[in-house]
Amino acid sequence: EATLDLAERRRIRSAIRELQRQELEQDEETLASKRFRPEHSSHRQDDKENWPQSQNLEEEQQASLAALSEQLKAITSVEELTKLLRAAGEYEERKLIRAAIRKLRAEEIE
Repeated sequence: EATLDLAERRRIRSAIRELQRQELEQDEETLASKRFRPEHSSHRQDDKENWPQSQNLEEEQQASLAALSEQLKAITSVEELTKLLRAAGEYEERKLIRAAIRKLRAEEIE
């Protein structure tokens, strides 16, 4: 309801501000508790069990990137590299191809 008393309006506004401040503090506490939540022990166990498998996948990826790097050294056309770039799915592959394109363009400028 509308009130004509200015003092009462001030009290209402200050009460609203206090409620908003408390709500913000609660939200911040909730975010902080989520952000720094300790890991569950079951996740650690899963990581230990999957570690050899993930290490093997990482080694395979490194080997495929090394093979791609050798293949890129043999390509001398920016168009071919651009086609490879569009077909590449992995970030690391695209990164290598873009580096090879930059190298070829730098050599063309020289």
